[in-house]
Amino acid sequence: MDDYLFRYHADQCTSVEEKTSYLEILNYSDPAYNTCEEHSLLTDDDFDNFLHQRGAFAPQELKEGVRLQDGIRLIVQKNACQPNTFAPLHISLKRDSYESMVRAWHLPFRAIEGSSIVGPFFWCSPDQNEEDRHLQIIFRKSDVRKKGKTRGWEIMLSYSYKTGITSGFVKGTESSDIVDSLTHLAACRAQIGHPLLLPIIILSHDLSSKGDERQRKARDWLRRLENAITMRNEIDEKEVYSDLDVDGINRDLVECHSQVLWKRPQAYQEIIKEIKGAMEKFINYIPSDRNTKALMALHDSMLGRLDFYRVKLTGMEHYIHTTLERLHIQRQALYNIMAQKESKLNLEIASQQRRVAHATKRDGTAMKTLSLLGAVFLPGTFMASVFSMTFFDFNVGSSGGDSSDSSGQGAQVSNELWVYFAVTIPLTLIILLFWYIIDWKREKRYKKEDGEIEKGIETMEKDILAIMRKKTINKATTWNSGGQSQATMATMAATAARRERLLGRKDTEAESYELV
Repeated sequence: MDDYLFRYHADQCTSVEEKTSYLEILNYSDPAYNTCEEHSLLTDDDFDNFLHQRGAFAPQELKEGVRLQDGIRLIVQKNACQPNTFAPLHISLKRDSYESMVRAWHLPFRAIEGSSIVGPFFWCSPDQNEEDRHLQIIFRKSDVRKKGKTRGWEIMLSYSYKTGITSGFVKGTESSDIVDSLTHLAACRAQIGHPLLLPIIILSHDLSSKGDERQRKARDWLRRLENAITMRNEIDEKEVYSDLDVDGINRDLVECHSQVLWKRPQAYQEIIKEIKGAMEKFINYIPSDRNTKALMALHDSMLGRLDFYRVKLTGMEHYIHTTLERLHIQRQALYNIMAQKESKLNLEIASQQRRVAHATKRDGTAMKTLSLLGAVFLPGTFMASVFSMTFFDFNVGSSGGDSSDSSGQGAQVSNELWVYFAVTIPLTLIILLFWYIIDWKREKRYKKEDGEIEKGIETMEKDILAIMRKKTINKATTWNSGGQSQATMATMAATAARRERLLGRKDTEAESYELV
């Protein structure tokens, strides 16, 4: 089944070629024969000869009594630069070369199925060949594209219990620690008899102090944000934000959160657990002639280092948890501040609408003035119309009494003209007085309503600010609550309860203000 799946996935893969070299470290019973070589593999023949130890790569002749103890033989691709070198279904060797390497060195067939795995991944298992048993190891970490290129590193190893040789394939991009890890491996050439030496070296570089430094920088960044949002004074004056830019602080919160989540400790704790299991599998199958005191001492030292990393990651996990909780508090406080600003904006809009209403009211006053002028002249007009009816007959003809004379020479003012003024003037005064009384009552009512609206807006604004301040302070001052006395806490609880009751009554008042 494994052979079929290997060929099936290999047929689907695309080949992208990288610069290839080799690293060979061999230890003999006579240290004078020990070798550590690293050179480029320029041609396919060089690649094939290195796989099968032919030609220039053939084993050296040994004198009688000297034997090979252990060693490691690696095909290396440092600083892989192809954009798709860690993309799914891509291999960085020619298909025939890749298949030949896997089969000749008993590398795990399953490695090609993990080309799309992201994040840290470790797998180890012995094969089923009892005559020449090999311990197979896959350790890799890859990520999605960044600036158009994939990133990561990968090792495939196979340890032969019969020969004590570890063979494998190592690849890493420029951002990885593969170059430093191989330099570290060459410096520990006397201890290469343990197949998990290289994986632990890579793990040690991946869990270097860079992660601790990044968490410390994120905590410093968090304190600056706490000073900007909740005025917590734990930083130097030169580190203070110059102004409260909500958008900028929100972006900084997101970026700080992403920095804290870099290299999640829980993932590496699982890797450590798997490596420990692999070390147990290695010890279970190792022949007695290779189970030396030096190897067991190295084995115990590596287990101790894994325990060290486990404890370190546990402490980092707690530290990250605290940072994330404090970031959450600051984010909630920032949201409260933003809601407070939105409430102020809504109040400002309501105030503008109120001003528009007053302007409309002033326009209504102008129309009222026109109506007043109409009211002044309306009685006289009305009375003129009444007296012009035939019910009143004023003689305006000639003095001789000839009604057909229309020249007007005999016209005279009627003695009853005073009736017009006697009726018109009192009626006009009565109408004006009646209008004045109505208008005075209306203005008084409007003034009272305006005062209630203004008071309601101010009250609502104070209530909203009090609620926002209460939420912000309750979330932002959790680090200071521990030192307060019981009496102070009881007073704060009573104040909070009283505020809740007041706010319950304000809800009803707010509805009435809205209706007004």
